[in-house]
Amino acid sequence: MKYVDGFVIAVPADKQEVYRKHAADAAPLFKEFGASRMVECWGDDVPDGKLTDFRRAVQAKDDEVVVFSWIEYPSKEVRDAANEKIMTDPRMKAMGEQMPFDGKRMIFGGFLPILDV
Repeated sequence: MKYVDGFVIAVPADKQEVYRKHAADAAPLFKEFGASRMVECWGDDVPDGKLTDFRRAVQAKDDEVVVFSWIEYPSKEVRDAANEKIMTDPRMKAMGEQMPFDGKRMIFGGFLPILDV
């Protein structure tokens, strides 16, 4: 069964193209490691909530946009193996040193799909 890693981050609004390039450069590596799909979504209609919301979740500043993304894998086992490679691959380490966002405010997790229509 497929497995999905999901991410929510805050990116400076004036860094959209820098972020897009960063993600585009990372995509082939994730595919090499076993990902079947990678999707990056730039926030367009992300309302403030009354109790919680995406912006608060990542402590987005006024000049930041929320990015929602996910990476699909054929299985959790493939994802786990990919994560091991990601942590040790020097190309990923170099990319991690130049992230156009604050990784400490990233929210992420692994998810087992229960409906895919």
